[in-house]
Amino acid sequence: MAYIDYYRILGIDQKASPEDIKKAYRKLARKYHPDVNPGDKEAERKFKEINEANEVLSNPENRTKYDKYGEHWKHGEEYEKAQHSQRQSQQRQHYGGGFSEEDFGEGEDFSDFFQSMFGGGRGFAGNSRGSASGKFKGQDVSAELNLHLRDAAATHQQTFDINGKKVRITIPAGVADGQKIKLKGHGNPGHNGGPNGDLYITFNILEDKHFKRNGDDLSAEVDIDLYTALLGGEVSIKTLSGDVKLKVNPETQNGTKVRLKGKGFPVYKKEGEFGDLFVTYRIKLPTHLTAKEKELFQQLKDLQK
Repeated sequence: MAYIDYYRILGIDQKASPEDIKKAYRKLARKYHPDVNPGDKEAERKFKEINEANEVLSNPENRTKYDKYGEHWKHGEEYEKAQHSQRQSQQRQHYGGGFSEEDFGEGEDFSDFFQSMFGGGRGFAGNSRGSASGKFKGQDVSAELNLHLRDAAATHQQTFDINGKKVRITIPAGVADGQKIKLKGHGNPGHNGGPNGDLYITFNILEDKHFKRNGDDLSAEVDIDLYTALLGGEVSIKTLSGDVKLKVNPETQNGTKVRLKGKGFPVYKKEGEFGDLFVTYRIKLPTHLTAKEKELFQQLKDLQK
C-alpha cells in the first residue's frame, strides 16, 4: 500500500491543532465540493482525498494511530499484539513458531509481513488464509452537505450518494453550520465479517442574501425612505414565514434596530421554539432633487436655525 500523506493533502503540518485541521478541511471541501465543480472529475477526486484525510486527522484516536503506523494505522495495534504473541511463543519453543525482526532477510520489511497478515493476500507459513481470522470494523466515512439557510429552517428529507449507495436522511429544522451527525453502519464495509464503519455528515449552511444567522437569531437590514423615517409610517419586513408590516416611529434614526420576537430561526429539535429577528433600518436619502424640492429642503434647514 502506498503511503498517503494526509497532512500534505490538507496543507498543514504534523503540529497542526484540531482547529487548524477543521479550518483547512472546510476551506478545501468548499473549494472542491461537487456542487461547486459539477462534472469535474479531478475536483471529485480531490474532494474524496480531502474527506479521507479529515476523517483520520480530525479523530484524535485515529490521528495518533496514523502518526504511529502510517498507512497501516487501522490495524497497527492488532499487528503489535500479533508480534507480542509471536515473541511469547518464540520464548516457549526451542525451534520455529514465531517471527521477529531478525527473521526477515534483506529486501523484506515489516510492512510486507504486515500486509500478509492484515489484508495483503499473500499468506504466511502455517496459515494460507492470511487475515481471514481477523475481523475489523470498516473505515468511517466523512461527507459534507450544503444547505441553503431556508432549507435548514424546515425539517425535510434529503438523498445523496455515498460510495455508490443512496442514503436518505431526515434533517431536523434548526441544524447549525458545522454541525456533525453520525449514521451508524453507513461507512465502508468491514473486513472479514467485521461491522461496517460509520458515516459522519457535516452540514454547511450557505449564506443567505437577506438574512444573517447568529445561533437561533436572525438579523436583516431594511431600507426606509427619508420621509417615512421623519414622519413615521409602515414598512414591509421579510421573515422566514412571510412578509409582515412593521410600524416605523416618527423621527427614526439611521441604524435603529428593532426586535421581532419569535421570527428568527427554529431551535434545533425543539418544535415550536424560535429565535428572534433583529431588523436594522437604513435610511435612504432622496436623489435627483428638483429645484422645488431643494427649495423646500432649504426652508427646512432655515427653520432648524
